[in-house]
Amino acid sequence: MLYYSGHTRRIGNVDDGSTVTDFLPAERQRGVTIQSAAITLHWPPLPEQSDDQAKTQKAGRPLLSPSTEEHHIINLIDTPGHADFTFEVVRSLRILDGAVCILDGVAGVEAQTEKVWYQAANYHIPKIIYINKLDRDGAEFGRTVHEIASRLSVRPAVCQVPWYEGGKGRFCGVGDVVSLRAYRWPDGGDGKIVETIAVDDLGEADSLFAEEMKRARVALIELLSTYDELIVEKYLDLDERHLDIPAETIVASLRHCVLNLDSRIVPVYGGASFRNIGVQPLLDAIVQLLPNPTEVAIPEVSVGRAEGNLSQLLSGELLSKEAQSAPSPSKEGERLSAKRPMAVISNLEACALAFKVVHDARRGALVYVRVYSGTISRGASLYNTNLQVTEPAQQLLRMYASVAKDIQSLAAGQIGVIPGLKYARTGDTLVSYIGASPKTGPPPPINSLQLRPIEVPPAVFFASIEPNSVGEAKAVTTTLNLLIREDPSLQVSVDEDSGQTLLSGMGEFHLEIAADRLIKDLKAKASRGKIEIAYREALVLPSQYQEALVNREIAGKTGKAGCTARVRPLAGDEPGQNLFDDDETTVSENGNSITTAISTPRDPTGQLEPWHGRLPSHLSFETLHRALQTGALAALGRGIRYWFPFHSVHVTIKIDPRIQIFGADTTIAALSSAAREATKSALQEAAQGGTAIMEHVMDVIINTDEASLGAVVKDLNSERGAEVLSLEDADDPTTSRARENLPVIDLRKVYAPRDPFDGGPTSFADQEEDAMNNSRGQRTVRARVPLREMMGYLKHLRSITGGRGSFVMSADRFEKVVGQREKVLRKELGG
Repeated sequence: MLYYSGHTRRIGNVDDGSTVTDFLPAERQRGVTIQSAAITLHWPPLPEQSDDQAKTQKAGRPLLSPSTEEHHIINLIDTPGHADFTFEVVRSLRILDGAVCILDGVAGVEAQTEKVWYQAANYHIPKIIYINKLDRDGAEFGRTVHEIASRLSVRPAVCQVPWYEGGKGRFCGVGDVVSLRAYRWPDGGDGKIVETIAVDDLGEADSLFAEEMKRARVALIELLSTYDELIVEKYLDLDERHLDIPAETIVASLRHCVLNLDSRIVPVYGGASFRNIGVQPLLDAIVQLLPNPTEVAIPEVSVGRAEGNLSQLLSGELLSKEAQSAPSPSKEGERLSAKRPMAVISNLEACALAFKVVHDARRGALVYVRVYSGTISRGASLYNTNLQVTEPAQQLLRMYASVAKDIQSLAAGQIGVIPGLKYARTGDTLVSYIGASPKTGPPPPINSLQLRPIEVPPAVFFASIEPNSVGEAKAVTTTLNLLIREDPSLQVSVDEDSGQTLLSGMGEFHLEIAADRLIKDLKAKASRGKIEIAYREALVLPSQYQEALVNREIAGKTGKAGCTARVRPLAGDEPGQNLFDDDETTVSENGNSITTAISTPRDPTGQLEPWHGRLPSHLSFETLHRALQTGALAALGRGIRYWFPFHSVHVTIKIDPRIQIFGADTTIAALSSAAREATKSALQEAAQGGTAIMEHVMDVIINTDEASLGAVVKDLNSERGAEVLSLEDADDPTTSRARENLPVIDLRKVYAPRDPFDGGPTSFADQEEDAMNNSRGQRTVRARVPLREMMGYLKHLRSITGGRGSFVMSADRFEKVVGQREKVLRKELGG
């Protein structure tokens, strides 16, 4: 894509480590994508290219409709495919407007493809599909189309048909169903020269290919007619002649159906990128069919306690809603008047989301942002509503993978980089506001404006990081902080007993890469220990209320506060609930539930002054509850018998403002310290009755051939303590889709061209019937397996399946370790 758009003068190769977007040393060494890379390109190419290149580009680029002549800016983000780097995919999906799903024409729809596809569906992202590697032995375009319908539960709209010379020869091009033109690429070329042939001009040797193109056009019109009335009208106006419908009409109908996600129509294209076949038509499809920033789903936002979308915010509706739901000023301080929401909104210059942070050795921290409204100008002051700090955007960059270009502004819908921000993290909301105070930021409630955050999955593996010497400890800690700012799915903790620094991540490969980057790229003088499993500790019995009073200097200020806390086991089927009120708040986090309550019990002595519902001026109810929650979470972060964090614990914290809040001396830090000590005391009391160990149980999907199925199931049952949930045909749409509560697509109604080497039926009806009865001989095993038993499983799976097995896993939930496995584990842990 970069080559044809004129961005580069050479074509990179993943195997050679020469691709533009895979620029990290570890990526080039291992031949895999580790972190997402952003790059901006134009399609069609801008005219300032050299005359010869521009002429070649224009002659060699297929034009599906005149609209493609308009130059478009494409912000391309290349994401990893490995399951351990799922967070990289998730944070990229959060800010995308559209996606291209690239499938292997030989392997078809793989388990990891399904996982990422449904993650994209959660963000309501329109998608198109590109089936790659059609030049390889065993590639089956038609079979893959049926897998798209059965495994992804969508209606594939075949927009291109593969072209094999003479029907079964070399893969030489594609037949465009929309324009009824065939595109042929010469063998061994760079892909710029493309021969265009109208379907009626194809020779006798390719007559079957021409018939297939016409058959595909009929099927495409029939599919679109189900969901688009305009194409039905055009079809009737042309006396039901499918082949006479103009390409522009079909493109408009495809676009309508792609943007209407309820239609579940996904255009399908094909090619062989390694042979430089099919890339330019895919670029055409991107600018023609995928949405521009004004056509995507409106992002979700929250302002104070009010939730809605960005349009409601900009219209003032959300601010009025927040003003009406806010507590009275006597309780909560200054609040926005419901009469002047538009006056506040008119000063909002820009709103953006920081979705990625990268450390550059020369430029420092590079914060990638997506602008959702307004324009960020160079030199603007940006207020971070998550951290309540203001930072200047002294420079703005547009990234081309590892190469940066200075720009003056970033408008709504654009992706760019702000270097030099010291505090911004992944998921933070940045706003530019006219007249904002450098210290306190915009007025309330704009200072609480937040776009939908990016959820960080819990870490499941950990390894110790040891400095090579005592003198290197501080430098290693600083470098670790850089690493986790880049990748929030990594977590760093310190074992209070041993003093070891522990690095936690999403998988073995994830931790291996992280440690490799820490030592080789960031030059930390340290070593990595053995990768281990992150267990959890759980209570067996409840505690009584424990009181704590803090009265000491905290962070250079006198701090005094008190509270009482009680803990109990959280039942497995007990629903997690969130409750927000001035007097009582309940939040669920990290598998635990925390209730904080203001309690003013009756005073039988009559010595206490009555409480009138007011807090000291420096404290709000929201701040009070948040401080107590922070303290409780800190106490839950380390177990009593083992050092693993607590899980499935309900904490209740009560505070009596009459005797446990001491005016200006009761700081936020003092409240958190009191909550931490009270919760820790309650946990220690409850732990006297014993604690349980909990382990992560993974939802595992294994794909294997029929011959290896027995060995795989036997290994799961006898060696890994797994619970096998189902055995399915890889292409069976009924079982897999029922599990996802998605509609089942009738494969008899799905058009797919006949694969040239399958020796299958030739008639259209027979093809569709055959689709219901044939598969690749692949079986899918779904099982729940303890995470401990999945360590090193990929190598073992390849061994017992002759290299033909693959799997993907995701965290299901924590469960208690019982029986013989518990005895073995307690012995290993020294308990």
